[in-house]
This record gives sequence, C-alpha cells and structure tokens, in this order.
Amino acid sequence: MGDLARLVVPVACPGCGTPDVPWCAGCARLVTGGARRVETQVPRLDRVDDVAPLPVWALSRYEGGVRGLVVAWKDRGRTDLDRLLAPATHAAAARLAPAVGTAVGARPLLVVPAPSTAAARRERAREHLAPVARAVAGALGGRVAPVLRRGRGGDQVGLGARARGGNVAVRVDAGALDRARARAGGQGAPVCLLVDDVVTTGATLAAAERALGQAGADVVGALVLAATPAPGERARPRPRDLHETRTGSIGDRPRPALSPP
Repeated sequence: MGDLARLVVPVACPGCGTPDVPWCAGCARLVTGGARRVETQVPRLDRVDDVAPLPVWALSRYEGGVRGLVVAWKDRGRTDLDRLLAPATHAAAARLAPAVGTAVGARPLLVVPAPSTAAARRERAREHLAPVARAVAGALGGRVAPVLRRGRGGDQVGLGARARGGNVAVRVDAGALDRARARAGGQGAPVCLLVDDVVTTGATLAAAERALGQAGADVVGALVLAATPAPGERARPRPRDLHETRTGSIGDRPRPALSPP
C-alpha cells in the first residue's frame, strides 16, 4: 500500500528533495541537535528600559534544508512532519527543564503558542503549532494554553522589520487565560513559555510578551523551530550549545527568568 501511495503522491524530503522518504537523515539532524540562544540577533526584542531582551532558543537557522522543512510543514500540508518536529522540540525543551522548574516554583506553567491569523488557520485547516506546543508542555510538565489572539494585520511573510512591528497586534483572551491557569494548578501568577515556528524580527514574540505581561503573567522565554540569521551570520558555522549567548546568563534580566542549569 505504501509503494502504491508513493506512485500516486510522490514523497520526498522537503529539505533537500531526496526521493521516497518523508525526510532524510541529513535534514533531520539540522533540527535535532538541541537549541541555541538567538535573542541578540532579533531586533524587535531590544528594550529601552534597561531590561534584557526576552531569551529565545532556536533549534536551527531558517535557511537551506530547515527552511524547506518548515515551509512544507507550515504551509504545504506536510502534517507528517509533526513526527519529526514535535520530538525535536520535546528534546530541546527537556534540556531546559531544570531551569524552567527553578523559574516556575509553585506557580502554573503555561506553554503559549504564538497566534496565527484567522485566514492562516482557515488555509491550513489546523493550528499548526499545537503538536509542537504539546511536545514542549510534555517535556516541561506544563499545560498548553492557546490564550493569544491576533488583531489587525495579515501575514508577516515578506515584510521588513519596521512593517512587521506595525503589522502585529496581539491580545490575551482573559477568560482562556484564567481557565488555563486553573487547569494547570499551582499558585500565583502563571509563568509562560512562548512557542513559535520562525523568529525573524521578533515582532510577534515582543507583542505576545507585552500582552501576557499586561494580563499579569510572567514570560520567561521563547522556544522556536528556527531563527532567520542576521546577514553577517548566514555563512558562519552554527553553534549547538543550548546555553550559548552573547548576553550572558538569562538571569541577568531583572524579572523572573530562566538561568542555565
């Protein structure tokens, strides 16, 4: 049956085009080697109030085979890639578990997926980040909380940094947040970890952090599948140390935050 299906709908690795496999070992390795800190390369996360930018971990760079994998998974109906990307994100999140546990304490931990526009959800016929968010929540002992909603603005694809910043409006569904906090248990303000597919300028993550903060939640970081490299970073080898950063410990932020274990 599998051979017959491949004759009708040919299968190939979306990262490199290798035929007859949903993904090849080489492209899989690009997203399964852990995660690295990238927030210093994300311009819209910069703050002007002496607060360090939101810590962001990325599994890989958004280029080459990784870009092919993510685009196929996100926008071309390759839902079978959940079986690659969700376990990869689970493994990366598991390495953050000791630090997350320290930051959370007795409070509820919510894994909050970045919101899609209504048009994107209709086109994809699903919430594409849901399996990734579930994997992260499973690794960290938290609960998925899809509490963010998109306002004005459309797709971010193809927009520059300034246009992206003006295109994003994110709000918190207060009722959904209260219900998620109650289901997660614990006491006090919830601790949130954002999850997204690709970070480019950081406009969506910055808007999400602001909205959650205004709703009384503490956002301690974000985990993304891939980060668009800065122009000067495109040809350089990619470090794979989970805690590598140019800004030092996450604990430098003067608010609840993760520290490398």
